Amino acid sequence: MTGRLHLDGITKSYGARTVLDDIRFEVVPGRLTGFVGGNGAGKTTTMRIILGVLAADAGTVTLDDAAVTSADRRRFGYMPEERGLYPKMKVMEQVVYLARLHGFGKADATVRATALLEELGLGERLHDTIESLSLGNQQRAQIAAALVHDPEVLILDEPFSGLDPLAVDVVADVLQRRAAQGASILFSSHQLDVVERLCDDLIIIAGGTIRASGSRDDLRAQHSTLRYQLDSSGDTGWLRDEPGITVIDFEGGSALFDVDEPSNAQRVLREALQRGAVTSFAPQHPSLAQIFKEVIA
Repeated sequence: MTGRLHLDGITKSYGARTVLDDIRFEVVPGRLTGFVGGNGAGKTTTMRIILGVLAADAGTVTLDDAAVTSADRRRFGYMPEERGLYPKMKVMEQVVYLARLHGFGKADATVRATALLEELGLGERLHDTIESLSLGNQQRAQIAAALVHDPEVLILDEPFSGLDPLAVDVVADVLQRRAAQGASILFSSHQLDVVERLCDDLIIIAGGTIRASGSRDDLRAQHSTLRYQLDSSGDTGWLRDEPGITVIDFEGGSALFDVDEPSNAQRVLREALQRGAVTSFAPQHPSLAQIFKEVIA
């Protein structure tokens, strides 16, 4: 499966107001790309341009190095943030109908819809109407609608909104399986803990500009401070008197501290080992929430 999506120099304005300014990033097959930003940052506008719902003022969207066509977009799956299903239709009928719009026969569409809805935990609600479902189950049904034709590129706007923790895990597992099969997946979310756990790559947007992008691990490394956690059998109060050390927090045998340079961390470790058993000593990487606050400041 191919489907490497590339945005290059995307710009969009409404009158004098620029809502997207030189947007550049990639969504790579086999990887989950998290797209985060505050309200009005430009996430939904970017997604709509990818889908061809909106036209960019400048820039290009390519799929495997070729301009995206309407035929290409038939291989896309999209879940908008707002509800987009027919409330009076039954869950199974809705998903089968959408599969048939993508060219599948009735029998094949029914098999696909049944398997996907069961995978998403809606196996007992197949014949209930959309409007009778909880908001969380409506969200699962909407995800099924986006996935039923096995898209090569999946664009999801707030897919975890309204889901309880167990449902988040179910949907996350489904998306990870689709990525493992080679799909390119771009999803936005305000739930930074979910994005941090799930994404392989990350894009942070604010004020219509990309503030940071890259793999999750690379971004955490780039924004790491020289901060360490020490856990030992002895008291760690002695750290307050060590040169080149700033203690952030300590209690008994545990301490969180910053160092001026890496060599000071090794000196602390040697001293701690002389004072007693060290149970753990490790650098502390920033959370996605901390990175987000840093780059949009």
